Amino acid sequence: MLKKLLRAIKCKEPAMLAAGSQAPEIDLPDENGHRVNLAKVLENGPVLAAFYKVSCPVCQFALPFVERIHKAYASDKVAILGISQDDANDTRKFGKEYGLTFPSLIDAEDYPVSNAYGLTNVPTLFLIQQDGTIAASFTGFDKHGLEGVSASFAEHLGKSASPVFKPDENVPDHKPG
Repeated sequence: MLKKLLRAIKCKEPAMLAAGSQAPEIDLPDENGHRVNLAKVLENGPVLAAFYKVSCPVCQFALPFVERIHKAYASDKVAILGISQDDANDTRKFGKEYGLTFPSLIDAEDYPVSNAYGLTNVPTLFLIQQDGTIAASFTGFDKHGLEGVSASFAEHLGKSASPVFKPDENVPDHKPG
C-alpha cells in the first residue's frame, strides 16, 4: 500500500513553473478562432499570460485589474494574453461582462497549455520576458505581483509606471485562487 502511494506521489503533475523557467509554447485559438503563437508575440516584447476560468470568483475579481494594466500599456511592445479554460462563447461573454479588451485564447479541451505550465489553480499569471524566460509567476489575486507587472511593462517601454490601484480602493494584498 505504501509503495503504491509513493509511486502515485512521484507521478504527480509537474509543479507550477517558477521564475527562471523557460515558458512552454502557447499556440491556441483566440475567442474568434484565430491562432495566436507565444513565440510570435514575444518577438515584440514581454507578455503577461493570465490563465483563468469564467466561473472563478477570484478571476472575476482579478482580471479587471489586469485590464487596467492592458489599458495603461497598450502597445505592440508588450502584450497581455488571457488564457481561458472555457469555450469561446463563455469566454466572450465573460470578457464583455468584465470589460476585458485584451485577447483571450481558448485552452478548454484537456487544458494542454495550462498543464504544460503546471497550473493547479486559477487565476495564475506568468510574466514572460522577450527571450521566453518566466520573470515572475503568481497564483490568485496578488496586489504586489500586479504592481510588479506594471513596473516591468513601464520599464520595458521607458515610461513611468501607471498605478494599478486607485488610492480610494480597498484592495486586499492577496486572494487565493
